[in-house]
Amino acid sequence: MTKRPRPDKRGAYNYFQMMTTRWMDNDSYRHMNNTTYYSFFDTIVNQYLIENGALDVEKGSVIGLVAETTCCYFRSIGFPSKINVGLRIGHLGNSSIRYEIALFKDDEAEASAQGHFVHVYVNRDSGRPIAIPEKLKSVVGPLRAAAMAQ
Repeated sequence: MTKRPRPDKRGAYNYFQMMTTRWMDNDSYRHMNNTTYYSFFDTIVNQYLIENGALDVEKGSVIGLVAETTCCYFRSIGFPSKINVGLRIGHLGNSSIRYEIALFKDDEAEASAQGHFVHVYVNRDSGRPIAIPEKLKSVVGPLRAAAMAQ
């Protein structure tokens, strides 16, 4: 049996974006629905790539497809909360990248939730895996430092 991870500390990540919960994110138990955590994961990865010129969602010949994702929940988050979303690279392969993400509620030092996305990069037209373009490698390169420092 796999050992459950412990919540990461903020220092394990070197890139953050602040996001906020919305009223509609709460479920009937008055905490953020599990699907919303994955939405935060997806948002930080793609926003980072778009803002740094590594992803053109309209015309780019290379796209990332989610091959694997997971999330461990440690503490509840709900509306209203500010979430500091941390991002790092856990693995940079030939055609895939493991993006590791943690959600830090308000000013808390430990992650309320953390997980990862594995994106496999493919040619948009053929759907076949391709080598990660140099531009993408250079954009995600700075995110590797935090993962190595753990």
